[in-house]
Amino acid sequence: MDGVGGPAYIGTGCFHRRETISGRSFSEDYKQDWETGVVEKLGEHMNEIEEQAKSLATCDYECNNTQWGREVGVKYGCPVEDVITGLAIQCRGWVSVYFNPARKAFLGLAPTTLAQTLLQHRRFGEGNFSILLSRYCPFLFGHGKVKLWLQMGYCIYGLWAPSSLPTLYYILVPSVGLLCRIPLFPEITSPWIVPFVYLPAATYVYSLYEALSCGVTLKGWWNGQRMWAIKRTTSYLFAMADTIFRLLGLSAMAFAITPKVSDEDQSKRYEQELMEFGPSSSLEFVIVAAIALLSLVCLAGGLSWIVASGCTASCLKFFLQIVLCGALVAINVPVYEAMFIRNDRGRMAPGVTLTAIGLVLPACLIWANIVL
Repeated sequence: MDGVGGPAYIGTGCFHRRETISGRSFSEDYKQDWETGVVEKLGEHMNEIEEQAKSLATCDYECNNTQWGREVGVKYGCPVEDVITGLAIQCRGWVSVYFNPARKAFLGLAPTTLAQTLLQHRRFGEGNFSILLSRYCPFLFGHGKVKLWLQMGYCIYGLWAPSSLPTLYYILVPSVGLLCRIPLFPEITSPWIVPFVYLPAATYVYSLYEALSCGVTLKGWWNGQRMWAIKRTTSYLFAMADTIFRLLGLSAMAFAITPKVSDEDQSKRYEQELMEFGPSSSLEFVIVAAIALLSLVCLAGGLSWIVASGCTASCLKFFLQIVLCGALVAINVPVYEAMFIRNDRGRMAPGVTLTAIGLVLPACLIWANIVL
């Protein structure tokens, strides 16, 4: 986005010109006068300035028929107020710049546990999806104001929540098809296999290249792929449901504040790069555990009947499903460790593990029926 109008305004670590926040549109003859405001303020009495500051800081200031929260300042009424505010600023002609100096300009605090991350991205997903379905949709609100490529860049965030559905399909259906002997892709020797191989291969190779060129390690990139899979099957799925329920009038918008305080043990496990689950028995953790177990059962069951049949044609026919299911198992290795190996306070709660086993039990019965 940096080359088509500037990156989006997301989170902290941003500098804004006063004029961009005050609702002013950019013009070619704009020139910042750094002296005028200072001279005017020096001429005012300190008591007058103090009274003005008190008036501005009151909770009812923005309610007194002002444009604050609408045209001035950060926009209200959206869980991702930064994104919608940045879009409005860019639609007024201002251009943002990505600047990453060698000396760190900002220090921030990010979530350190899985529960905190999923809660934060549930709010992100709901807010961005709400923008996409509102009058602030980048294609509508930004039409004729910003470049098409910038509009498409904003839509990537707006489609986080809906992306949960195809992700769930590719995680569940091919794995279950492998277990039930249902081929879903062409054979590896067929020319029709090319688009199914080229598209994901090109995507992940470029993603890896981009990560390495930005200083991210191979392990960091792999952890990022793991988190994307988890967020898409939990946070973004619930974010889409929350948005639809709110549009239907079945629920109200809620702003969930992400806690970012960790105790000493959690901080230590975070430094050791251990995934933190803890005693929580949330539905998100149940989904994560159930998907991990289902992938493992489907891979083991599929390989068992392929090996038992001794048929090379079956291996060629189910090659892509084996690779996909194997990748899911590799991604979920930390989940298996948290469920069955780890004994620290950050392990998966036993109740979550038992619930996930109960949900995956039908797949286990199918596997047993195939073996027997």
